[in-house]
Amino acid sequence: MTRILMAAAKNRLSPELTNMGHGWGANRMKIEILAGLTVALALVPEAVAFAFVAGVHPLVGLYAAFIVGLITAVIGGRPGMISGATGALAVVMVALVAEHGVEYLFATVILMGLIQITVGVLRWGKFIRLVPHPVMLGFVNGLAIVIFLAQLSQFQVPGSAEASGHGMAGGDWLPGPQLAMMLALVALTMAIIWLLPKVTTIIPAPLAGIGITAAIVLVFSIDVPRVGDLAEIAGGFPAFHMPFSFSGEPTAGLYGDLLAPFTMETFWIILPYALILSAIGLIESLLTLNLVGEITGEKGGASQECVAQGVANTVTGFFGGMGGCAMIGQSMINVKSGARTRIAGIAAALFLLSFILIGAPLIEQIPLAALVGVMFMVVIGTFAWNSLTILFKVPRTDAIVIILVTVVTVATDLATAVVVGVIVSALAYSWQNATRIHAITRDSATEKGAKVYEIQGPLFFGSADGFMELFEIESDPDTVIVDFNGSRVVDQSALQAIEAVAGKYEAANKRIMLRHLSRDCHRLLSKAGHLMVDSDDDPDYEIATDYSVRTGILGDH
Repeated sequence: MTRILMAAAKNRLSPELTNMGHGWGANRMKIEILAGLTVALALVPEAVAFAFVAGVHPLVGLYAAFIVGLITAVIGGRPGMISGATGALAVVMVALVAEHGVEYLFATVILMGLIQITVGVLRWGKFIRLVPHPVMLGFVNGLAIVIFLAQLSQFQVPGSAEASGHGMAGGDWLPGPQLAMMLALVALTMAIIWLLPKVTTIIPAPLAGIGITAAIVLVFSIDVPRVGDLAEIAGGFPAFHMPFSFSGEPTAGLYGDLLAPFTMETFWIILPYALILSAIGLIESLLTLNLVGEITGEKGGASQECVAQGVANTVTGFFGGMGGCAMIGQSMINVKSGARTRIAGIAAALFLLSFILIGAPLIEQIPLAALVGVMFMVVIGTFAWNSLTILFKVPRTDAIVIILVTVVTVATDLATAVVVGVIVSALAYSWQNATRIHAITRDSATEKGAKVYEIQGPLFFGSADGFMELFEIESDPDTVIVDFNGSRVVDQSALQAIEAVAGKYEAANKRIMLRHLSRDCHRLLSKAGHLMVDSDDDPDYEIATDYSVRTGILGDH
């Protein structure tokens, strides 16, 4: 599998490097590889921690980080993005693992991947453009807070939070002297990351921060928690594993849990989890894709990223991994370390594999304080600080959306927050447009004695009632012209409103005509059967064609 992916990477890397003007020079390769190493070091405690959250063996998280990271780096929609096991997915997985076991999780990850591939093939990833900018601001702010809170567990006695069963809140904080030393080392790492770029850019600042802090801890034998205190990360190469049982007999799987029977009952158990996980994974991945694109100046790739995430998760499920999605924290580390191609992502995955296979004793000696310092700098760089100053300058609705999405992200998960933000933004937009509709009345210059209603503002479900209230049916003349030059007929509610108004004029033995219909409005009304004369109006409104309205089509409901 690795050879196939590397061959595909070679075919994809060349044009991207050439287009960027960096070529295959030694300096570019050094930047990419060192950025990949930095990311790999930061991935280890994250993958282990998220495995604990999901209630699975640490290697399940590490294997997912390797496989998902490698495949998405090769075929993903945006060079520079990093994917792996994430907390947003882990919190959903924990209930499934607790009730049915890890083999059902592997089966769910496979189905999750197939759903994501389908979304990518159908090109539904493009709908991420419907996410408004205030939602994006709330998303990054909330995510920065989530990343910050996730690091607080590193200041607790290793294993105490898991033993308590209450998560981070149930853990025991480190003793005073050890906690003070941990904070000092975190501050040192952050200072190195901040100051080093002002002196040299030969080595990525996060990698230098990790290296210097780790050297100080090892040389002076400082007693602070290290990666090895979380869990042993040594393991073998991930092997193919079928999580399903086809015999109908109870069969033990990789970690002692029973294999999932290949039945419809299993399908209905894992389907809800697969749908939720695929939605969360794609939303987080596509939003990360947009954020990375803003930094690197890249566009597009949403559907390709959906397919890549799907392929990665499908493969991961067959190799004993917990699945994953794009990781904004590691992606920010990567691009801010100078990475701009797929090489860094591939290098990060391969470094991570080497840690599992041969480098575990060394990696386990890295102090957690160094990695926490890196993540704290990611938090500072991720949080949209300008959003605090613009809250009083943007429309009140946008300010509310920013705050709402931030709070919901911290309280629940990213996918829920984004959906809530989009819904609130859509409702606010609909209300604003609903209040815009009004009419300018005048006498007709072409129809003697007729009255013209010039409609201003869109006619849709939100403004349908307001539209019907514009007309003075009893006092209007026998002929009324409704001019849509400044309006658009949008949906079925608009059609219903037009028919209702026409019906009232018909009941009053008066004639109503529609004028200046654009092509899209004309097609909508023609399809519904409302136009008694079916001819094309001029799309540029150079001539006016009056249409009589046929009633009794949609009814009163």
